[in-house]
Amino acid sequence: MYLRTTTRRAADGTLVRYLQLAHNEWDPAAHRSKVRVLYHFGREDTLDRDAIRRLIGSLSRALPPGEALVAAAPPELRFAESRPLGGAWALDGLWRKLGLHEILARLLRGRRLDPAAERVLFALVANRALGPLSKLSCAAWVSELAAIPGLDALTDDQCYRAMDWLLQIEAELAEQVYWATATLLNLEVDLLFFDTTSTYFESDQADPPSAGASKGFRTYNGHSKDHRPDLPQVVIGLAVTRTGIPIRVWTFPGNTADMALIRQVKDDLLAWKLGRVVWVTDRGFASAENRRYLQRAGGHYISGEKLRSDSAEAGAALARQGRYHVVAGNLEVKEVVLDEGTMRDRFVVCRNPTEATRDAAIRERLVGQLEAAIAGSDDLAPAARAKLACDLRGTPTNRRFLRTTGAGLLRIDRAAVTADAHLDGKFLLRTSDPTLSAADVATGYKQLLEVERGWRDMKTTLDLRPVYHRKEQRIRAHVLLCWLSLLLIRLAEQAAGDTWRNLRFELEKCHLVRFAGSTGDVLQRTELTTRQAAIFRALGVPEPPRYAELPTPAVAVSA
Repeated sequence: MYLRTTTRRAADGTLVRYLQLAHNEWDPAAHRSKVRVLYHFGREDTLDRDAIRRLIGSLSRALPPGEALVAAAPPELRFAESRPLGGAWALDGLWRKLGLHEILARLLRGRRLDPAAERVLFALVANRALGPLSKLSCAAWVSELAAIPGLDALTDDQCYRAMDWLLQIEAELAEQVYWATATLLNLEVDLLFFDTTSTYFESDQADPPSAGASKGFRTYNGHSKDHRPDLPQVVIGLAVTRTGIPIRVWTFPGNTADMALIRQVKDDLLAWKLGRVVWVTDRGFASAENRRYLQRAGGHYISGEKLRSDSAEAGAALARQGRYHVVAGNLEVKEVVLDEGTMRDRFVVCRNPTEATRDAAIRERLVGQLEAAIAGSDDLAPAARAKLACDLRGTPTNRRFLRTTGAGLLRIDRAAVTADAHLDGKFLLRTSDPTLSAADVATGYKQLLEVERGWRDMKTTLDLRPVYHRKEQRIRAHVLLCWLSLLLIRLAEQAAGDTWRNLRFELEKCHLVRFAGSTGDVLQRTELTTRQAAIFRALGVPEPPRYAELPTPAVAVSA
């Protein structure tokens, strides 16, 4: 396909040129190619050049990023390379809106570090959000594949030195990042959500004990949230606001107890003087010691309670009569007060009718399967029946609904089934705050899902795991980089109203193309699509300049 020019002589004797979009096709009968005209543009002197430009722009959208510029480049320029620019440019804009470049520059003063350490840390953070790689591969990514504003090349030594420095300034950086984020977004910190996860390491053995510790950093715990208790792990804690903004992350040895976790987190944030804070924690932190520690210095908590526990308070709260009130959608709540003491805990029973129907259907199916499994067991020998009972009790649900009679026969525990039915669709909350309504307690706890979403994004989008480091300080620094990256993508998602996956897909189609010419190199970005321009506006980030670098013409100097 090509642009064909034909010439005709007009009545006054002048030559007139016509432009056509043509294509050569092979004619098997004539054994030669023939010209097929696809479109007539008309006379060259009356050509609608704006229409031609629109057509070229429309056709360019069908080309991969960079190739459209190559097709339209003047012949004296030679295409050299094309790198994705949009994602890094957007993240850098958010990085600067938070003032992170100024914070890190201030913390750099007086240290024997490369002044480019701030750019190196940004590149490491951007890599987690755009294409997670190991630190060794990240150096090649910056030097050969990505367009990072203010950083043309990177070495692995620069990566490791910047990570070591990041760990040294962790506490001060975390506090300043929080206040910068709070100022930018006018954050509400009356509710702070805290939860932990674990990440494992593909290692045959745990770390040896360090000085003053009974175990190493990467160690076995017996319980793994990643379902890999056979591998050594570390524990990671995350605190987020009610809108899902991660304000700080902590990394603990793999065998750290809940009490030590919650005390360090509480003490670290106490120094920030946040004022009135209500901590929202999952059932794993609901011990009496943890609850009382969170109440120090005027703090309060909302925590989940285990329904099927031996807690007398939980049993009394569930047994108390009362009317449910609808608070949001299909969520119903009722408040239960067990005593009138000054340090009393309030209990809120929550029920979801939709989940109650689902729980009943699941229990009915499980009980049916258990009945089928024990059918005919009365005719078995006592030893065979005992073995069957042992096998069935290996499943927690079967263990809850199966009983053995005095004669050794296997039966369904109907009392347990009835008791379990009373818990359908319910969850129990405990709070020490006397001012929050039952509805606020319930909806506040439901927002704990923001932490779960944070873990999901850190483990998938940002590739928290696998961790390629083995030294404790490098592991901690790696987690900090993931936290900073999660902070930037949360800011992007809230500003643009879309997921980071969709934003990244669109932004990464904006490329920076380098052309080599006789007078030097020219860096030009591709044309922004309507969606890309809208994203930059939503983020409050200026669009990348059309030309990043222009050759300087040589000036003749007379003798």
